[in-house]
Amino acid sequence: MYQRSSGLLCHITSLPGPHGIGGLGDEAFRFIDVLRSAEQHLWQVLPLGPAGGGDSPYDSRSSYAGNPMMISMTRLRDAGLLDDGDVSVNTPFRDDRVEFRRVERWKGRRLRKAFERFCASDRKQLQDEYDAFHAANAEWLDDFTLYQSLREAHDGKAWLRWPAGLRNREATEIDSARKHLADEIAFQSFVQFVFDYQWRQLKQYANECGVSIMGDIPIYVALDSADVWAHQDQFLLDPDGRPTVQAGVPPDLFSSDGQLWGNPVYDWDLMSRDGYTWWASRIQRVLELTDIVRIDHFRGFAAGWQVPAGEKTARNGTWEPGPGRAFFETVQDRIGEMPIIVEDLGVITPDVDRLREELGYPGMNVLQFAFGDDASNPYLPHNATPNSMVYTGTHDNDTTAGWYRSLPEPEKRHVRKYLRTRGESVHRDMIRAAWGGVSVLACAPVQDLLGLGNDARMNVPGKARGNWGWRLQTLEPLRRRREFLGDLTTLFGRDQAPFPDQTGSA
Repeated sequence: MYQRSSGLLCHITSLPGPHGIGGLGDEAFRFIDVLRSAEQHLWQVLPLGPAGGGDSPYDSRSSYAGNPMMISMTRLRDAGLLDDGDVSVNTPFRDDRVEFRRVERWKGRRLRKAFERFCASDRKQLQDEYDAFHAANAEWLDDFTLYQSLREAHDGKAWLRWPAGLRNREATEIDSARKHLADEIAFQSFVQFVFDYQWRQLKQYANECGVSIMGDIPIYVALDSADVWAHQDQFLLDPDGRPTVQAGVPPDLFSSDGQLWGNPVYDWDLMSRDGYTWWASRIQRVLELTDIVRIDHFRGFAAGWQVPAGEKTARNGTWEPGPGRAFFETVQDRIGEMPIIVEDLGVITPDVDRLREELGYPGMNVLQFAFGDDASNPYLPHNATPNSMVYTGTHDNDTTAGWYRSLPEPEKRHVRKYLRTRGESVHRDMIRAAWGGVSVLACAPVQDLLGLGNDARMNVPGKARGNWGWRLQTLEPLRRRREFLGDLTTLFGRDQAPFPDQTGSA
């Protein structure tokens, strides 16, 4: 399906910009220009939904909605929905990290002003586009906007703490809420329209430049989300909506208690009987917004670690069968071709490898996992297979420079010997190893291209707070590395789009 290509990992929120968080404005378009000038044809982002607990994009309030904090206020001004004064900042935001709560308050006020101006305007074309968006997305949009409005009305409380009639979605209570909250629902719909409108403009520009965007689908969804509230029958919940089991992973060498994620678990038997309708809709939505999808925690489709409700650690769980090959075949029959990359990292059992190979999806190789063992380590480049995607590191890893500095000396020697380097610029050496390998796709976080240390790390798994906030202060350091990256890309034959029929040219 794919041909040799490469690109960079950078979430939207990590881009530069004047309003405290990366967004869908000019800097996003300029980032695409940087990719194009460096012969890159792939831009990987993290999930695009409204961030939930800990500001994590992997704990989103919706699998379908966009994150309002990514909306460009400058582009709203250019559309006539805000004034020049609305986009000026009296007290500058930090430019190195996202101040999430401050950004939410600042942008939230301006989004409401833009909505008021939209309602008062007679811009027929914009109104027609809004109506078309609502009609095309009503299946998920009506549930999400009501959920979000009810959350606002209940002081941000999770839906499990709402009155029983709303929690259980009793028809009379839902109808009453839709009438009572009509204005807030309209505002939430407008916000999603603006996100979708701005995102599609950005994606169109990327594709015209020969850049494909890779999105991300976490296998599980947040309990406090419109997904679970609106589709409680699809999950293993008790009559009050509380999970009977929760997702996680078992103890391993890195965690004696395992990882207890707390996400509700799917009722795979019920889902199979309705042809995985909810999942098909979810994947189709992400593929409307992106060109390729990375599926996180692929091993859960072979078997998932389920922990009884009430447990404080993931120790006392069991492996339960996932939906397997039938899931992907059924969903593909419903929505068509699915360009997928699967995250198959960690302790992977033969059944998971077998499932991925049967489906033909590329898995992931992470070079930071390759060193310190013998020559059989599966992540070493000489053990890679062409049908894979190689990374120097991911959003869950330390930066390559930070990782190398923290290694014990024996592992550092292994790195230097394997890469044939003295270690002064290991981040560059690792990119060269990734780009020169046999994997069909190669990717590096922007932090690795810049050689940044662990203060630029995006996420530390298991750490509840302080993640996801790192930002580029300017694109200029990336521009200065265009020649290095472009030369490597041409040298190793990656200067082409991941799809043979990709439009545009870099």
